Amino acid sequence: MTIRLNRRTALGLGTVATAGTVLGAAGPASAAATTEPRPTTPAQAARRVAASYSRLSTEAGGNWQAYVSVADPAGAPVVAVSAEADRRIEAYSVNKIAVATAVLDKIDRGLLTLDQRVEVTEAIVVPGGDGIFSLDGAYPSSVTLGHVLATLLTVSDDTAVRLCGSVCPAAELNAILVAKGFPNTQVEPVANPNRFFLGTSTPRETHDLLRALVAGTLLSPASTAFLLGLLRAPVAFTDGIRRTMSSEERARIATKAGWFADARHEAGIIFDRSGAAVLTYALFADGQADPDDFGATHPAVQARAAMGPRFLAAVDRLAGAGTAYRIATRRPSNGG
Repeated sequence: MTIRLNRRTALGLGTVATAGTVLGAAGPASAAATTEPRPTTPAQAARRVAASYSRLSTEAGGNWQAYVSVADPAGAPVVAVSAEADRRIEAYSVNKIAVATAVLDKIDRGLLTLDQRVEVTEAIVVPGGDGIFSLDGAYPSSVTLGHVLATLLTVSDDTAVRLCGSVCPAAELNAILVAKGFPNTQVEPVANPNRFFLGTSTPRETHDLLRALVAGTLLSPASTAFLLGLLRAPVAFTDGIRRTMSSEERARIATKAGWFADARHEAGIIFDRSGAAVLTYALFADGQADPDDFGATHPAVQARAAMGPRFLAAVDRLAGAGTAYRIATRRPSNGG
Protein backbone atom coordinates (compact mmCIF):
# COMPACT_ATOMS: atom_id res chain seq x y z
CA MET A 1 0.00 0.00 0.00
CA THR A 2 1.35 3.43 -0.96
CA ILE A 3 1.18 6.19 1.65
CA ARG A 4 0.79 9.77 0.46
CA LEU A 5 1.51 12.94 2.46
CA ASN A 6 -0.13 16.32 2.03
CA ARG A 7 1.21 19.54 3.53
CA ARG A 8 -0.08 18.98 7.07
CA THR A 9 -1.56 15.51 7.56
CA ALA A 10 -0.47 12.03 6.52
CA LEU A 11 -3.33 10.36 4.67
CA GLY A 12 -3.55 6.66 3.83
CA LEU A 13 -5.43 5.10 0.96
CA GLY A 14 -9.13 4.65 1.63
CA THR A 15 -10.76 2.62 -1.12
CA VAL A 16 -14.16 1.04 -1.51
CA ALA A 17 -15.05 -2.31 -3.02
CA THR A 18 -16.61 -2.51 -6.47
CA ALA A 19 -20.30 -3.33 -6.35
CA GLY A 20 -21.27 -4.49 -9.82
CA THR A 21 -21.66 -2.52 -13.02
CA VAL A 22 -20.77 1.17 -12.90
CA LEU A 23 -23.73 3.52 -13.29
CA GLY A 24 -23.73 6.08 -16.07
CA ALA A 25 -23.96 9.84 -15.91
CA ALA A 26 -26.67 11.35 -13.78
CA GLY A 27 -29.85 12.85 -15.09
CA PRO A 28 -32.49 14.75 -13.11
CA ALA A 29 -33.71 13.08 -9.94
CA SER A 30 -37.06 12.41 -11.56
CA ALA A 31 -35.33 10.54 -14.39
CA ALA A 32 -33.29 8.44 -11.97
CA ALA A 33 -36.45 7.59 -10.06
CA THR A 34 -38.31 6.23 -13.09
CA THR A 35 -35.81 3.46 -13.82
CA GLU A 36 -36.77 1.39 -10.77
CA PRO A 37 -39.34 1.50 -7.96
CA ARG A 38 -38.60 4.03 -5.25
CA PRO A 39 -37.85 2.60 -1.79
CA THR A 40 -40.60 2.81 0.77
CA THR A 41 -38.61 2.01 3.95
CA PRO A 42 -35.41 3.49 5.39
CA ALA A 43 -33.66 0.13 5.06
CA GLN A 44 -34.54 -0.13 1.37
CA ALA A 45 -33.41 3.45 0.81
CA ALA A 46 -30.13 2.81 2.63
CA ARG A 47 -29.39 -0.17 0.40
CA ARG A 48 -30.11 1.89 -2.73
CA VAL A 49 -27.85 4.71 -1.49
CA ALA A 50 -25.07 2.25 -0.64
CA ALA A 51 -25.17 0.69 -4.10
CA SER A 52 -25.03 4.08 -5.84
CA TYR A 53 -22.19 5.28 -3.64
CA SER A 54 -20.13 2.13 -4.14
CA ARG A 55 -20.51 2.07 -7.90
CA LEU A 56 -19.91 5.75 -8.53
CA SER A 57 -17.03 6.21 -6.09
CA THR A 58 -15.32 3.18 -7.62
CA GLU A 59 -15.76 4.64 -11.08
CA ALA A 60 -14.20 7.93 -9.94
CA GLY A 61 -11.22 6.16 -8.40
CA GLY A 62 -8.92 7.57 -5.75
CA ASN A 63 -9.61 7.45 -2.02
CA TRP A 64 -13.03 7.85 -0.45
CA GLN A 65 -14.04 8.22 3.19
CA ALA A 66 -17.75 8.62 3.87
CA TYR A 67 -20.63 8.34 6.28
CA VAL A 68 -24.25 8.48 5.07
CA SER A 69 -27.44 7.70 6.95
CA VAL A 70 -31.17 7.62 6.22
CA ALA A 71 -33.56 8.94 8.87
CA ASP A 72 -35.98 6.54 10.51
CA PRO A 73 -38.79 8.37 12.35
CA ALA A 74 -39.39 5.20 14.38
CA GLY A 75 -35.84 4.91 15.70
CA ALA A 76 -32.17 5.49 15.10
CA PRO A 77 -31.02 6.49 11.61
CA VAL A 78 -30.14 3.65 9.26
CA VAL A 79 -26.49 3.74 8.19
CA ALA A 80 -26.17 3.45 4.43
CA VAL A 81 -22.42 4.05 4.00
CA SER A 82 -19.60 3.79 6.50
CA ALA A 83 -16.26 3.91 4.70
CA GLU A 84 -13.33 4.74 6.99
CA ALA A 85 -15.80 6.94 8.82
CA ASP A 86 -13.48 7.66 11.74
CA ARG A 87 -10.40 8.59 9.72
CA ARG A 88 -9.32 12.09 10.70
CA ILE A 89 -8.57 13.98 7.50
CA GLU A 90 -8.28 17.53 6.32
CA ALA A 91 -11.82 18.74 5.71
CA TYR A 92 -10.90 21.96 3.90
CA SER A 93 -13.94 24.18 3.28
CA VAL A 94 -16.42 21.61 4.61
CA ASN A 95 -15.12 22.77 8.00
CA LYS A 96 -16.55 26.22 7.29
CA ILE A 97 -19.78 24.76 8.67
CA ALA A 98 -17.93 24.18 11.95
CA VAL A 99 -16.41 27.68 11.83
CA ALA A 100 -19.88 29.18 11.33
CA THR A 101 -21.21 27.03 14.17
CA ALA A 102 -18.67 28.49 16.59
CA VAL A 103 -19.43 32.07 15.54
CA LEU A 104 -23.17 31.48 15.82
CA ASP A 105 -22.67 29.89 19.24
CA LYS A 106 -21.11 33.16 20.38
CA ILE A 107 -24.09 35.01 18.91
CA ASP A 108 -26.44 32.70 20.81
CA ARG A 109 -24.57 33.58 24.02
CA GLY A 110 -24.85 37.30 23.36
CA LEU A 111 -21.14 37.83 22.74
CA LEU A 112 -21.59 38.79 19.08
CA THR A 113 -24.46 39.92 16.84
CA LEU A 114 -25.20 39.28 13.17
CA ASP A 115 -25.50 42.99 12.47
CA GLN A 116 -22.23 44.05 14.09
CA ARG A 117 -19.64 45.27 11.62
CA VAL A 118 -16.18 43.85 11.06
CA GLU A 119 -13.34 45.72 9.40
CA VAL A 120 -12.09 44.49 6.05
CA THR A 121 -8.57 45.77 5.51
CA GLU A 122 -6.35 45.15 2.52
CA ALA A 123 -4.07 43.10 4.77
CA ILE A 124 -6.80 40.65 5.75
CA VAL A 125 -7.95 39.90 2.20
CA VAL A 126 -6.51 36.64 0.85
CA PRO A 127 -4.55 37.58 -2.29
CA GLY A 128 -6.14 35.94 -5.30
CA GLY A 129 -8.47 33.99 -3.03
CA ASP A 130 -11.75 32.32 -3.89
CA GLY A 131 -14.85 34.38 -3.26
CA ILE A 132 -16.11 37.94 -3.20
CA PHE A 133 -13.68 39.92 -1.06
CA SER A 134 -10.63 39.37 -3.26
CA LEU A 135 -12.63 40.64 -6.25
CA ASP A 136 -13.68 43.88 -4.56
CA GLY A 137 -10.41 45.77 -4.64
CA ALA A 138 -11.75 48.68 -2.59
CA TYR A 139 -10.37 48.53 0.94
CA PRO A 140 -10.54 49.36 3.75
CA SER A 141 -14.26 48.74 4.17
CA SER A 142 -16.59 47.06 6.65
CA VAL A 143 -19.37 44.48 6.45
CA THR A 144 -21.76 42.88 8.91
CA LEU A 145 -20.98 39.55 10.51
CA GLY A 146 -24.10 38.20 8.81
CA HIS A 147 -22.59 39.14 5.45
CA VAL A 148 -19.36 37.38 6.42
CA LEU A 149 -21.21 34.15 7.22
CA ALA A 150 -23.27 34.38 4.03
CA THR A 151 -20.14 34.63 1.88
CA LEU A 152 -18.40 31.95 3.95
CA LEU A 153 -21.09 29.33 3.33
CA THR A 154 -22.48 30.15 -0.10
CA VAL A 155 -19.58 31.15 -2.36
CA SER A 156 -17.13 29.67 0.19
CA ASP A 157 -15.13 32.89 0.44
CA ASP A 158 -11.56 32.47 1.74
CA THR A 159 -11.27 35.94 3.30
CA ALA A 160 -14.48 35.25 5.24
CA VAL A 161 -12.51 32.62 7.19
CA ARG A 162 -10.07 35.31 8.35
CA LEU A 163 -12.95 37.62 9.24
CA CYS A 164 -14.52 34.88 11.36
CA GLY A 165 -11.16 34.45 13.07
CA SER A 166 -11.14 38.13 13.95
CA VAL A 167 -14.19 37.60 16.19
CA CYS A 168 -13.61 33.96 17.18
CA PRO A 169 -9.91 33.07 17.58
CA ALA A 170 -8.71 29.57 16.76
CA ALA A 171 -8.27 28.38 20.34
CA GLU A 172 -11.75 29.56 21.33
CA LEU A 173 -13.26 28.09 18.17
CA ASN A 174 -11.75 24.67 18.88
CA ALA A 175 -12.87 24.78 22.50
CA ILE A 176 -16.45 25.49 21.42
CA LEU A 177 -16.40 22.49 19.08
CA VAL A 178 -14.93 20.21 21.74
CA ALA A 179 -17.61 21.33 24.21
CA LYS A 180 -20.26 20.46 21.63
CA GLY A 181 -18.84 16.96 21.23
CA PHE A 182 -16.62 17.30 18.17
CA PRO A 183 -12.98 16.81 19.28
CA ASN A 184 -11.82 15.75 15.81
CA THR A 185 -13.45 18.69 14.03
CA GLN A 186 -10.82 21.32 14.73
CA VAL A 187 -9.18 24.19 12.92
CA GLU A 188 -5.38 24.34 12.84
CA PRO A 189 -3.94 27.35 14.69
CA VAL A 190 -1.06 29.40 13.29
CA ALA A 191 1.17 32.06 14.86
CA ASN A 192 -1.54 34.72 14.57
CA PRO A 193 -4.23 33.66 17.10
CA ASN A 194 -6.97 35.12 14.89
CA ARG A 195 -6.00 33.05 11.86
CA PHE A 196 -6.03 29.34 11.17
CA PHE A 197 -6.08 26.64 8.54
CA LEU A 198 -9.49 24.99 8.22
CA GLY A 199 -8.21 21.83 9.84
CA THR A 200 -9.60 18.35 10.22
CA SER A 201 -12.72 16.32 10.79
CA THR A 202 -13.93 12.78 10.27
CA PRO A 203 -16.83 11.71 8.06
CA ARG A 204 -18.75 10.56 11.14
CA GLU A 205 -18.22 13.81 13.06
CA THR A 206 -19.18 15.97 10.09
CA HIS A 207 -22.29 13.83 9.66
CA ASP A 208 -23.09 14.02 13.36
CA LEU A 209 -22.60 17.79 13.46
CA LEU A 210 -25.16 18.15 10.67
CA ARG A 211 -27.60 15.83 12.44
CA ALA A 212 -27.17 17.83 15.65
CA LEU A 213 -27.90 20.99 13.68
CA VAL A 214 -31.27 19.77 12.34
CA ALA A 215 -32.07 18.18 15.71
CA GLY A 216 -31.84 21.64 17.27
CA THR A 217 -29.18 20.62 19.80
CA LEU A 218 -26.26 22.46 18.19
CA LEU A 219 -27.52 26.06 18.08
CA SER A 220 -30.54 28.20 18.96
CA PRO A 221 -33.61 27.95 16.69
CA ALA A 222 -32.77 31.32 15.11
CA SER A 223 -29.15 30.39 14.41
CA THR A 224 -30.17 26.94 13.15
CA ALA A 225 -32.61 28.47 10.65
CA PHE A 226 -30.01 31.04 9.58
CA LEU A 227 -27.31 28.43 8.98
CA LEU A 228 -29.61 26.04 7.11
CA GLY A 229 -30.93 28.91 5.01
CA LEU A 230 -27.41 29.66 3.79
CA LEU A 231 -26.60 26.02 3.04
CA ARG A 232 -29.88 25.59 1.11
CA ALA A 233 -29.63 28.87 -0.80
CA PRO A 234 -29.78 28.75 -4.62
CA VAL A 235 -26.32 30.31 -4.78
CA ALA A 236 -24.78 27.62 -2.57
CA PHE A 237 -22.61 24.95 -4.20
CA THR A 238 -24.21 23.45 -7.33
CA ASP A 239 -21.38 21.55 -9.05
CA GLY A 240 -21.77 18.41 -6.91
CA ILE A 241 -24.82 16.76 -5.34
CA ARG A 242 -27.24 19.45 -6.62
CA ARG A 243 -25.88 19.83 -10.18
CA THR A 244 -28.54 18.05 -12.24
CA MET A 245 -31.55 18.99 -10.11
CA SER A 246 -34.43 21.40 -10.55
CA SER A 247 -34.70 24.53 -8.42
CA GLU A 248 -37.30 22.81 -6.25
CA GLU A 249 -35.08 19.78 -5.74
CA ARG A 250 -32.03 21.90 -4.95
CA ALA A 251 -33.99 23.73 -2.27
CA ARG A 252 -34.44 20.39 -0.49
CA ILE A 253 -30.68 20.07 -0.01
CA ALA A 254 -28.34 21.89 2.36
CA THR A 255 -24.76 21.35 1.24
CA LYS A 256 -21.18 22.55 1.64
CA ALA A 257 -18.23 21.53 -0.51
CA GLY A 258 -14.52 21.75 0.18
CA TRP A 259 -11.77 21.66 -2.40
CA PHE A 260 -8.01 22.06 -2.08
CA ALA A 261 -4.99 20.28 -3.60
CA ASP A 262 -6.37 16.94 -4.82
CA ALA A 263 -9.27 16.79 -2.33
CA ARG A 264 -12.91 17.23 -3.34
CA HIS A 265 -15.28 16.94 -0.37
CA GLU A 266 -18.98 17.58 0.19
CA ALA A 267 -21.35 17.19 3.14
CA GLY A 268 -24.98 18.04 3.66
CA ILE A 269 -28.58 17.10 4.31
CA ILE A 270 -31.48 16.07 2.08
CA PHE A 271 -34.91 17.11 3.36
CA ASP A 272 -38.27 15.52 2.67
CA ARG A 273 -41.03 17.58 1.05
CA SER A 274 -42.18 18.89 4.43
CA GLY A 275 -38.68 20.11 5.31
CA ALA A 276 -37.65 17.36 7.75
CA ALA A 277 -34.18 15.85 7.37
CA VAL A 278 -34.30 12.47 5.65
CA LEU A 279 -30.69 11.78 4.59
CA THR A 280 -27.36 13.10 5.88
CA TYR A 281 -24.11 12.67 3.96
CA ALA A 282 -20.41 13.34 4.46
CA LEU A 283 -18.37 12.46 1.37
CA PHE A 284 -14.59 12.98 1.44
CA ALA A 285 -12.53 12.16 -1.65
CA ASP A 286 -8.94 12.66 -2.76
CA GLY A 287 -6.35 11.09 -5.02
CA GLN A 288 -8.44 11.14 -8.20
CA ALA A 289 -7.14 12.18 -11.61
CA ASP A 290 -6.92 15.85 -12.66
CA PRO A 291 -5.96 17.43 -9.31
CA ASP A 292 -5.68 20.85 -10.96
CA ASP A 293 -9.30 20.71 -12.17
CA PHE A 294 -11.47 22.55 -9.63
CA GLY A 295 -14.50 22.55 -11.91
CA ALA A 296 -17.47 20.30 -12.51
CA THR A 297 -15.46 17.88 -14.67
CA HIS A 298 -13.28 16.55 -11.85
CA PRO A 299 -13.96 12.79 -11.40
CA ALA A 300 -14.99 13.04 -7.74
CA VAL A 301 -17.28 16.01 -8.43
CA GLN A 302 -18.84 14.13 -11.36
CA ALA A 303 -19.39 11.14 -9.08
CA ARG A 304 -21.19 13.27 -6.49
CA ALA A 305 -23.29 14.88 -9.22
CA ALA A 306 -24.41 11.39 -10.21
CA MET A 307 -25.00 10.36 -6.59
CA GLY A 308 -27.22 13.36 -5.84
CA PRO A 309 -30.28 12.47 -7.95
CA ARG A 310 -29.98 8.83 -6.91
CA PHE A 311 -29.81 9.70 -3.22
CA LEU A 312 -32.82 12.00 -3.61
CA ALA A 313 -34.81 9.38 -5.51
CA ALA A 314 -33.94 6.77 -2.90
CA VAL A 315 -35.55 8.79 -0.09
CA ASP A 316 -38.23 10.61 -2.07
CA ARG A 317 -41.09 8.50 -0.69
CA LEU A 318 -39.86 8.60 2.90
CA ALA A 319 -40.71 10.93 5.75
CA GLY A 320 -37.86 12.62 7.54
CA ALA A 321 -37.44 12.87 11.27
CA GLY A 322 -37.61 15.81 13.66
CA THR A 323 -38.30 19.47 12.99
CA ALA A 324 -39.47 20.59 9.55
CA TYR A 325 -37.44 23.52 8.19
CA ARG A 326 -39.22 25.43 5.48
CA ILE A 327 -36.92 27.43 3.23
CA ALA A 328 -37.79 30.95 2.17
CA THR A 329 -38.51 31.17 -1.54
CA ARG A 330 -35.66 32.82 -3.43
CA ARG A 331 -36.49 34.11 -6.88
CA PRO A 332 -34.37 35.86 -9.52
CA SER A 333 -34.85 39.60 -9.92
CA ASN A 334 -34.53 41.73 -13.01
CA GLY A 335 -33.58 44.80 -11.02
CA GLY A 336 -35.93 47.72 -10.51
